[in-house]
Amino acid sequence: MRTQKRHTPDLLDRFKANKRGIGTAVDYVPWHRVSRGDPSSHGRSHLLAWRGRHIELLSDLEWVACSFAIMAPGLIDLREQFPLSLEEAAHELAAYDISQSCHRYPGSRDLAQRLGIVHPRISGEGVQAPWVMTTDLLLTLQRADDQPELLAVACKCAQDIQSRRTVEKLRLEQAYWKARGVRWLLITPTLYEASVGLTLRRTIPWGLEREVPAAVRSIAVRVATACAGHTLTHALARIAEEVGALDLAQTAFWQAVWRGELTLDLRHGWRPHRPVVLMAHDDFYALNPIVSRRSAWTN
Repeated sequence: MRTQKRHTPDLLDRFKANKRGIGTAVDYVPWHRVSRGDPSSHGRSHLLAWRGRHIELLSDLEWVACSFAIMAPGLIDLREQFPLSLEEAAHELAAYDISQSCHRYPGSRDLAQRLGIVHPRISGEGVQAPWVMTTDLLLTLQRADDQPELLAVACKCAQDIQSRRTVEKLRLEQAYWKARGVRWLLITPTLYEASVGLTLRRTIPWGLEREVPAAVRSIAVRVATACAGHTLTHALARIAEEVGALDLAQTAFWQAVWRGELTLDLRHGWRPHRPVVLMAHDDFYALNPIVSRRSAWTN
């Protein structure tokens, strides 16, 4: 049984000593982790195997948002539970581009003072310390000019943002990324259709399975397109006839969907008896609030 713990200054010091929140790609370690050594989260936690490491998510909403993020074209890296610097620091792109380390940007403590917001704090054993804020997902994307750019994503349920204090902390998080010229999105369940989120959650094992060759995905796209209007069972059987195995056909089909090569209408579900319904490329990505840059933040 997992032992209930609480965040204390000593615990956060250990996080820092263990180099949490540092690194990129397979070397990245999130600030908050799904482990027995961390205080438990309020929601269900999830581990997703992705590009050689486990993405550690603290709620069902983060799971869905991460799925949308993984589908983003040009995704180079994804860092979850990313810590915001308390003090002045280099740009977060400096982890990829050393030239970004020259300029310094304000930390969350300074920004809180400028905004007139009390910076979050924690205490334990008679000691107080500033709380290290985090952004749920920090995406690194490749721009059209091949340069990297960041996209920061916060995840909150609609009822959570009714709290005045929560809104204050979100204002502070937004200000942190705005000071760095990084776009920040607030994702809530109101920004996407529940059926789309469910389809992604049910198909992610195929989407994140070991990558099948592009030529096999191309066959899946061609055959599935020809089978539009027929059931998924029918389409997968036809794909299997060409690739040699049903399990390979299913993986190729869903990986093509997750990559945007097969623009399936995700609102129609994932069950085998459902028809294969395709849609235009722009409409497909309009279902994804991260790719389409929708945000619940209106301030």
